[in-house]
Amino acid sequence: MAKSNIGKLFEFMSLMGQLKRVKRTGWVLKHVDEPESVSDHMYRMATLSFLVDPSTGLNKEKCIKLSLVHDMAESIVGDLTPADRVDKSEKHIREEMAMKHISDLVSEDLSKELFSLWEEYEHQTTPEAVFVKDLDKFEMIFQAHEYEQLAKKPGSLQEFFDSTKGKFKTPQVQEWVKELEETRAQYHEKDTEGT
Repeated sequence: MAKSNIGKLFEFMSLMGQLKRVKRTGWVLKHVDEPESVSDHMYRMATLSFLVDPSTGLNKEKCIKLSLVHDMAESIVGDLTPADRVDKSEKHIREEMAMKHISDLVSEDLSKELFSLWEEYEHQTTPEAVFVKDLDKFEMIFQAHEYEQLAKKPGSLQEFFDSTKGKFKTPQVQEWVKELEETRAQYHEKDTEGT
């Protein structure tokens, strides 16, 4: 028997709720206390999207939507990282299948929109997708900085910064990265003076 529309809605809601329980793998592997969830990450990316510089001509609403959709597949496949030893093409196939399933749970119009947004992000086909990819990386390093401060372990998550070095493409986020690096250096300097 086919699922009713309300049954599909409840499954969609459950999968989105699962994102609140899927912890970000990188933080788990580094034994971070109380690591953020995928949902936490996506939410801050969406709020950062509100800050898109109007002079860029980027569509703010699309950036918000891309932020909210880009990791939805992780509700089914989990937060796969290089440590999982799943190659990029296999990861893409798994996430694509998950997004097709998720998209099938909502109305036809929304289904097309969700899948289209996910593909746009995956293939980096628009300036908004490129900006949101930068937000994805920036939010990660900002979170790393916060975890270093909370644990009082300056530099302990340096590998996350190293993994993004030189990979930011948009001027606005490049400026944020520069400011974060300066803030982080000052924090490390203060910590060194205090010991």
